[in-house]
Order: sequence, then C-alpha cells, then structure tokens
Amino acid sequence: MGDTSPLQSLISFLLGAAMAVACIIFYTTANSKGERWSPISSWRDGAQIQSFSNEQQLAQTKEIKAHQELSLLLKKAAMDDNTVIITSLNEPFARPGSLLDLFLESFHVGEQIGHLLNHLVIVAMDPKAYQRCKEVHSYCYFLETKGVNYTSEKFFMTKDYLEMMWGRNGFQLSILELGYNFLFTDVDIMWFRNPLRHIAITSHIAISSDFFIGDEDSLSNFPNGGLLYARSCNTTIQFYRSWHHARNDFPGMHEQNVFNQIKKNYTEKFGVKLQFLNTAYCGGFCQLSHDFDKICTMHANCCVGLGSKVSDLKNVLNSWKYYKSSSLEERKRKKFQWKVPGICIH
Repeated sequence: MGDTSPLQSLISFLLGAAMAVACIIFYTTANSKGERWSPISSWRDGAQIQSFSNEQQLAQTKEIKAHQELSLLLKKAAMDDNTVIITSLNEPFARPGSLLDLFLESFHVGEQIGHLLNHLVIVAMDPKAYQRCKEVHSYCYFLETKGVNYTSEKFFMTKDYLEMMWGRNGFQLSILELGYNFLFTDVDIMWFRNPLRHIAITSHIAISSDFFIGDEDSLSNFPNGGLLYARSCNTTIQFYRSWHHARNDFPGMHEQNVFNQIKKNYTEKFGVKLQFLNTAYCGGFCQLSHDFDKICTMHANCCVGLGSKVSDLKNVLNSWKYYKSSSLEERKRKKFQWKVPGICIH
C-alpha cells in the first residue's frame, strides 16, 4: 500500500474524535437517567435482556428445583383422573394433639375413605410443620414464602393472615397449571365420607358454602374456600389467574371475599360452571348439618381461634364415633346429634 496523504489522515482523525464524543454523550445520558449500560447484555426482538446476577441465578435454580419436586409429588399422589387432595398448615396446626392429628384421624374413622390419604398432599408453610408432616404422612411439600413468619398462629384478617390466604390461592393456581385437578380442604375440616361424589362432572369449580340457600347453581350462596374443587383446563386456569390478580382491585380483602365479589362477572366472562356444595353434605359450624346419614365433611367455620376449633372438633369426632359404632337399626331408631353447645358450634 502507498503512503497515506495528509488529507486522509485528517479525515480519519476527525471520524475517530466524533465517535469518541458520541460514546461519551451516550454514557452520560444513560447515567443521567439512573441507568447503567452494560457490555454483558444481549438484544432479542429489540428488547435488552440483562444478565442475571449470581443471586438471581441461585433463586431461579431453587425455584426450578421446587417446581420439579412438586411435579413429582403430585404425580405420586394423583388419582387415576389426575386429581389430588391438598391441605396446608403451619406449625401451630401441625403440633401433636392439634388440628392435623384430628384431620388425619377423621379419615381413619370415616366410612371407607382411609384410602384417600394415599392421594393427600400436605403443604407445610414453615420448617417445623414440614418436619411434623413427614413424621405422620407420606406426601409432604414445603412451600417457602419470603417475608412472612408462619411459625405462629395467624389471626383472622391480619396482614400475615392475608398473605397466607393469597399465597395459598397462588399455589392452587400452580397446581392447575401443572395439569392436576385438586380438592383443597382446610385442615380444620373433618372427613366422614367422600365429598367428591357430590361434585358434578360438569363443574369447573365446586366450592363449599358458609350458608347454602338450596340451589347449587345460585350465585346468592355464600362461598367458603375451605373446601374447594377445581378442574384443570384453560377455562378454570383463566378464571383462577384473574381471581388472583383481582387482589389488587380489592385491597385488604382475603381471597374468599374477593371470590364473592368477582364470581358473577368472571364466571360469565370465562364460561365457568360454578357449583356451590350443599351444606347437608359438606357442612360446617355456620350452617350445621344434622343428618348423620348424609354428612361428608364438617368444617369449623364461623369459629375463631385454634383452641376453640380443636375443642369443638374433638367433640364432633366423638359424636361421629358414637354414630359409627351404632347398628343400622339403632341408626334408624335414634336421633343422633352433635354435642352442643360448644365454644363455636351451636
């Protein structure tokens, strides 16, 4: 190549200086907006994707591992139609002599429902509850939640209580997204017969009622999410996602009250078949079922405080055991009743 002319040298110098100035302006402008340009970034479809920090990568790895663990657990516990029974609890509910022991006992003294324990996944909200679960049951899952301490009793409508309820709602959504139907049951529900027999195969969602007005299709029933069935399909998942996001529209409400607010609009919007369970079969302290020949589950609803629930549910179990020990003739002749009044039950 020949020697470079003075004019070419001048042009090269000016172009280099212009590029340097442009880079300085770009860097200064970015920093003036509180942004930091990083060479370790890529572009895809016009969007900048920042590299994950080590902390983010560890969190993502942990989340993937938890997701895989849950998938495996659900696969083991699922019925032939991919339905699982789910309950959740924290350490006070899991202690020996507390609600978990009563809950599990009810399956053993119920009518031909002991096998349903093979399909029950217990979701523990803290390490102590998880450890206790593993001592008494086969399928336990530790749901770690940041920012909330679940090792103490959460009183109704406190901040931690709301976080626990909405965390539960989000977890239920994740089960549907994994392709599993679920029947969620609060741990303060005693099981005597199989409630799945009273859930219509056409229902996307079936929910228990605090107060049942006599029509399973009526939106005037008062829902209680303590016993809640959901069938995994696009219709149900869309409804659930919208329900979960609706928390932002109703600040300070728990998921059950928000459900009551959205049930009409969202069932119409997504085409959801919603069924309210008859309290004659799936009853509770709010609206007591007195027919021992029909009752499937008994919920300690309309009852505040762990001690109150444990005391009354012990009496409920004893009343059921007395009925169960009676002959068929005695069942026809006698009028069986729950032990009332209790602390909550009347």
